[in-house]
Amino acid sequence: MALGLTCALLAAGVYGVAAVMQASGARRVAWSAGLDPRILLRVLRQPQAVVALGLLLVGFGLHLVAVRMLPLFLAQTGIAMSLVVSAVMAIVRFGERLSWLEWSAVVAVVTGLVLLSASAGQIGDHGDAWLPAALLGAVAVIAVLAWPASRTRSTLSTAALGALSGFAYAVVGIAGRLLPGWSPGRLAGSPVTYVLLLSGLVAFFLYTLALQRGAVTVATTPLIVAQTVVPSLVGLVLLGDTIRSGWSATAALAFSITIAAATALVRFEEADVVHERGENGPAVVG
Repeated sequence: MALGLTCALLAAGVYGVAAVMQASGARRVAWSAGLDPRILLRVLRQPQAVVALGLLLVGFGLHLVAVRMLPLFLAQTGIAMSLVVSAVMAIVRFGERLSWLEWSAVVAVVTGLVLLSASAGQIGDHGDAWLPAALLGAVAVIAVLAWPASRTRSTLSTAALGALSGFAYAVVGIAGRLLPGWSPGRLAGSPVTYVLLLSGLVAFFLYTLALQRGAVTVATTPLIVAQTVVPSLVGLVLLGDTIRSGWSATAALAFSITIAAATALVRFEEADVVHERGENGPAVVG
């Protein structure tokens, strides 16, 4: 378990840095309403975005080890520590400032996630055969819901796109648990592999759109909550993960704290962020 948790925490650090690098690249590209895949191609021409993608791949490798060795409860909670890294780096890189209320909300999110971690029991050892098809359907639903969220540029659209990218990353985490093994032949022959790749691409795209529209913390907080809570519940209900005996009430309280604090953080955030943007152009960053 120690190796898995170490990998999860290392992945969190890598993901936190990647988020800010991805934001830096995304904000140098003009935004447009809707789900225009050409935005992703333009963003990936930015060196910062290429570095972010490389970091995400490194983080994913560490993340994959974690979800194969730990209950999803614990693996995803470790990953969630990237929220703190992203918040601190956003302050350094973009000059974004968090009020004491917003910092309190960040601390509350982390506290809730730590309590969720403490509630985790044993890793499960099964998954139903219909789950890959259900995960593929979930990715389709995420894409449909992303369309109205992508039509505007506001704090609400930033949070919505961040949450939807979090749901897509949740699919990545669940699919990582369901992979049949490590051999290239088994991976190539498994539908789970392709669900994982598709959901990862959708998540990266939607998170890029979110980062074009608002502050890093507003985009990242709902992402972290979604990618933590959803796999945790799936692990408990469908994959055989367990809650420690006597910790059910703590897990429920931690869940409530996490959701409430994440919601409060989005509400606290002003629609106008510190860096200057044009009406239809890219963000101007230093």
